[in-house]
Amino acid sequence: MSIPKIGEIVQIHSYKHNEHIHRVWQETMILKSTNKVIIGANERTLVTESDGRTWLTREPSITYFHSELWFNVICMLREDGVYYYCNMSSPFVFDHNAIKYIDYDLDLKVFPDMSYTLLDEDEYEEHRVLMDYPPVIDTILKANVRKLIRWVEQRRGPFAPDFIEAWSSRYKLQCQINDEKRNQCE
Repeated sequence: MSIPKIGEIVQIHSYKHNEHIHRVWQETMILKSTNKVIIGANERTLVTESDGRTWLTREPSITYFHSELWFNVICMLREDGVYYYCNMSSPFVFDHNAIKYIDYDLDLKVFPDMSYTLLDEDEYEEHRVLMDYPPVIDTILKANVRKLIRWVEQRRGPFAPDFIEAWSSRYKLQCQINDEKRNQCE
């Protein structure tokens, strides 16, 4: 699998199980890139929904994708703390300058105090039937919900106390580096 370069600007493509596009984030800067983990950041990026509607993200965010885990995490940096929106999804692939994954409806919202709530269980059940999710997908997703909750409770991965500070600092530094490169090219 190819991987993006640090500092590269890529898109994020979310699909549904039926292979239809769900949502596209136009610009995310790569901060870490290995075969297993991609960490990116964006701020006020354009998002396009499957029906063509568009909107801008409101706050800076750090994104976490893993090639072996069935979830990804968006860490939204707000004035009153960090909110985490966790999508139950297929592991990511990187293809044609985009991070791609299948969104499986279930979401875990984690608040700054690390309390959490599971969202969209009804949407998951509806789509599971409508799109004919195989039983193995259902089993994998439910196991990964439990794993994700353990990560939150144990403050692992993107929920670790120093994760946001470290990657926010890296984002600011990478923005400076990219700005300097652009100035050299003009």
